[in-house]
Amino acid sequence: METLLIERSGGVVTVVMNRPEKKNAMNGIMFDELTQVFREVEHNEDDRCLVLTGAGGEFCTGADLTDPRGAMDPSTPGIIRMRRLNETALALYELSKPTIAKVDGLAVGAGMSLAIGCDLVVASERARFSMIFTSRGLSPDLGSSWLLPRLIGLAQARELVLLAEMTSAERGKELGFVNRVVPLETLEEVVATLATQLATGPSIALGLAKSLLNQTFQTSMAQALEDEGRAQAVNFGTEDLGEAIRAFMGKRPPVFKGR
Repeated sequence: METLLIERSGGVVTVVMNRPEKKNAMNGIMFDELTQVFREVEHNEDDRCLVLTGAGGEFCTGADLTDPRGAMDPSTPGIIRMRRLNETALALYELSKPTIAKVDGLAVGAGMSLAIGCDLVVASERARFSMIFTSRGLSPDLGSSWLLPRLIGLAQARELVLLAEMTSAERGKELGFVNRVVPLETLEEVVATLATQLATGPSIALGLAKSLLNQTFQTSMAQALEDEGRAQAVNFGTEDLGEAIRAFMGKRPPVFKGR
């Protein structure tokens, strides 16, 4: 691909946004390639966890507003351009596989939106985040106006969005949109350990758990119980459940196959 580096190992797909000269700002090609990769991972049974990161010591500084083929394409109406970009956010959010944002350096604007669109955000101590949109005469996009209040509450989301200030990784953890903050020298190891744990887990159960959590603010308790029951009914028929029981009885770690 032109703007991404893709590596697959042991069920973990690492997607590196690779425009370091632009601090990994997303041009039109990158948006299209990210959408393509997210959809490929969804349908590839061998892909069991996705790690999203950036090259050159930065995560992503948002959409490249200088790219005439991207968010600022003058030949296409704005709403049409944004629907194309929104496909990227939706493809990431709808992934049934666990996703991890490995964040070093800047994650701002749509870059922060991508990060918080992942299931887990693991950041280096020097990582910085910003809902920078309003300082550029824009409003939040790529799902951040929906995601952020659900992660940290409406009052804190208002502060981050309206003031558009830079936020440290540690502050992000306190607010609740960053899961773990680690020294830069251990970032790779920590994310690799988490990704391996998820990639070797019971894929069907993990996907169902993720779906249940994603629906939690849009359903009633009664509907949640019904959805949980249906999910468990699916889990009861998997090979992984049988393996989990055998492993428990045999006092050994389970070896899940994702089936």
